[in-house]
Amino acid sequence: MKTECVCDIAMNSVLSEYSRALYEQYGLLMVDASYGTGAHSITNVQEHLRNYAEMNFKRSTAGGLLNAQTMTAMYCKDARISGYSVATDNNMAVLARQIMAYMEGEPIGNLMSDVLGNAQSLQDGELDTIDVDELARENQELIDSYELPEIEKENGEKEVISIGNPADVVNSQRGIGALNLAIKDKSIISTAVVNTSEYASCRNLNKGTGLDESGTSTGQNLILDEYYYEKCSRYGEELEKSLLKYQLEYLIYGQGSDYGNLEKMARTLLFWRQASNMLYLFGCTPKVNEADLLASALSVILFVPELKDPIKYSILFAWTFAESISDLHILFSGGRVPLFKSDSTWKLSLTNMFSFRDHMNGGDLGEGLYYKDYLRMKLLFTDAGTKLCRMADIIEMDVRQTDGNGAFKLDYCVDIIRGELLIGTRFGYEAKIERIYGYER
Repeated sequence: MKTECVCDIAMNSVLSEYSRALYEQYGLLMVDASYGTGAHSITNVQEHLRNYAEMNFKRSTAGGLLNAQTMTAMYCKDARISGYSVATDNNMAVLARQIMAYMEGEPIGNLMSDVLGNAQSLQDGELDTIDVDELARENQELIDSYELPEIEKENGEKEVISIGNPADVVNSQRGIGALNLAIKDKSIISTAVVNTSEYASCRNLNKGTGLDESGTSTGQNLILDEYYYEKCSRYGEELEKSLLKYQLEYLIYGQGSDYGNLEKMARTLLFWRQASNMLYLFGCTPKVNEADLLASALSVILFVPELKDPIKYSILFAWTFAESISDLHILFSGGRVPLFKSDSTWKLSLTNMFSFRDHMNGGDLGEGLYYKDYLRMKLLFTDAGTKLCRMADIIEMDVRQTDGNGAFKLDYCVDIIRGELLIGTRFGYEAKIERIYGYER
C-alpha cells in the first residue's frame, strides 16, 4: 500500500508540472521535458519522478533528528520512465487528442453547419474549378491570331492598325498582383517573418515510445478547425501574443511571412470571385449588350467584323476582373461580398470598370460573407494533417515568446508516462510497481 501511494503521488506530481505557458495560451496539458532549460530530454522527467518518489519515502524532519525508523524502512532504489508519448507522436495525433479534450462540450454545431453550407455552395457553383484567367488568356490568343489591316504612312511604310481594345486598360494591371491591387495602404500589412525550418512541421522530431495511438476522423477535423479559429489570429483580427499575425492563413499556406500567406489568400479569393462574377456577368443580358455594343463599334472601325465577339468577351473578362478586385478590397476592408452576385450587389458599371482602382472605397454590399467566412472555407478545404502540423508550429512560435521558454519544442512535451519504481527495505525485500498515468479531462 505504501508503494502504491508513493507511486500515485510521484506520478501525479510529475504531471502537475505541466507547461503553464502552453496551458494558458492553448488550453493544453503537457510537461515540457526541458523544464524551460533548453536541455530537452525525457531523462529530466525521470529525475523528477525519482525525486518525488524519494521525498515521499523520506523520514520526517523530526524522525531524522530522533533517528526514528518506519516499520519497513522503505526507500526508492530506482525510478525510471519506461514509456511515454509526446505531442507530435503518430503524426500529431497526441496533439489532436488534447485539442479534442479541450473542445469537448463546445456548442459549435451551428458554426460548423454554416461553414459546410457555404463550402458546399461554392463547390456546387464550381467556383473552385473555373479558371477565368485561363479562359481570358485563350480569348486573347484568339484576338492576337487575327491579321489586322495595315495603313500606309506618309513615308511609304506600312503600319498595322491597333485594335485599341478598351479591356487592355484593365488587363495591363493584372501583373500588379491581387493583394497589391486590393489593399491600397500597404503599411497595414504585417511584415512578420519566421524561419519555418525551426519549427515542428519542418524539423526531425523526437518520438515517444508509442503509448498513444489515437487518430482523427472527419468529424473531429471539423472540431479541430473550430479550435484553430478560436485560438489563432488572422488578417483583420490580429493577436498581440502571436509571432505571425495571420496564423489561420499560415495554417492554409505555410509561408514564412505574413505577407506571403496573405498574398496567397488574395489569389484564392480572386480565383473564386472571378468565377462567381463571370457566371453572373455572362448571364446578365443588359451588361452583355453594353459590351457587345462597344465591341461592334471597334470591329466596324477596324473593318474586321469577325473580331466583334472576341473583343466583347475580352471586355467582359476585364469587367469580371475589375469587379473581383473591388470585391477583394471590400473584404479586406471588413465588408461583405455575397458568394453569388445579383443586379443589386454588382458594383462597377462598364464606364467605371476602366478606372476601377479609383472606385474602390471599401464599404459593404449589404449582404453576403465576410473575409473570415471565405477564410474558413479555405481552411476547411486544406488537408487536415497539414493544418495540424502547422498548428504545432504556431504553438511553438507563441510559447517561445514567453519568459523562460525560448527553446520550447512540442516534440518534448510529454502527455502520458509509464513509470517504474523499484522499492527496497532495510530487511532486504523489494517491491516493483509499474503504472501508466496521463492527462484526462
